[in-house]
Amino acid sequence: MRQVVMHGPGNVRVEDREDPNIVEPTDAIIRLSATCICGSDLWPYRGAEPVDHQVMGHEYVGVVEEVGSDVRNVKVGDFVVGSFWASDNTCEICQAGYQAYCVHRVLMGTIGTQSERARIPLADGTLVATPGMPDPDLIPSLMAASDVLGTGWFAAVAAEAGPGKTVAVVGDGAVGLLGILAARQLGAERIIAFSRHTDRQALAKEFGATDIVEERGDDGVARVKDLTDGLGAHSVIEAVGTQEAMMQAIRSTRPGGHVGFVGVSHDVAIPGDELFMAGVHIHGGPAPVRQYLPELVQLIWDRKIDPGKVFDLTLPLDRAAEGYRAMDQRTATKVLLTV
Repeated sequence: MRQVVMHGPGNVRVEDREDPNIVEPTDAIIRLSATCICGSDLWPYRGAEPVDHQVMGHEYVGVVEEVGSDVRNVKVGDFVVGSFWASDNTCEICQAGYQAYCVHRVLMGTIGTQSERARIPLADGTLVATPGMPDPDLIPSLMAASDVLGTGWFAAVAAEAGPGKTVAVVGDGAVGLLGILAARQLGAERIIAFSRHTDRQALAKEFGATDIVEERGDDGVARVKDLTDGLGAHSVIEAVGTQEAMMQAIRSTRPGGHVGFVGVSHDVAIPGDELFMAGVHIHGGPAPVRQYLPELVQLIWDRKIDPGKVFDLTLPLDRAAEGYRAMDQRTATKVLLTV
């Protein structure tokens, strides 16, 4: 099969690799219909994380080709969506809604899903079958559910977005944009999007943003305060993962408010005295996407949401290197790879 391998920073290749096989009786093998490039894939691409001949990708949708002897919840021929963490969905942590911390979890990025086929561990707990074979135009949105939609949704939930709330979103990448969509679906009254890119501003408004703030850092915080009678937002989503973004999020939040952070943190350190005096709730980390997948799949299936609009470049798998360059250079927000 063909699979994306990152040999080193900036060095992405598509190679012939062995087809996956059932290893555990709880495994399934899927033939991917689509995969994509994640913003978190850019960290090693840019040299911010070590990488050496690493298979890439952790987002996936496709058709089940084979199942292990213990798999009961999905069958050959099902079209399925899975999370970037494989989980059993039965352990005590999973049952509490935190499948990203399952005691048996497997990070799908270690298996790599920017490929023609993939082995899915813990298939019964990880995979969610769609009601039938989806129309082709639904595949991008189902693809988004595998990570960026579920992550944006978790961020909005962690920030306690809801009716009567003002929500601010730091980060206008795919996760931030879908955090806006989630906040709107959860009933937020006002959504402030931080963005300097006109195309992303337009999509932010389409997804539900009511205000656009182009300033960053302390200037951005000041604009949010101006828009909220000096108080700050009730709920703030941090979808970047840098020191500046985290502090901008905390400082944009009113006392008693909530920060939901899902940007993969790199060198983030919150000064203890500022945290102590902020009076805000902070919750986040790797999103338990599996918790939300059944609801998100149904919303997409019923065409009530269209998160696939975050994909603004579609390429065949063999042109994955081009997709990485486009996201790195910010000429694309998120790249869909067809298989």
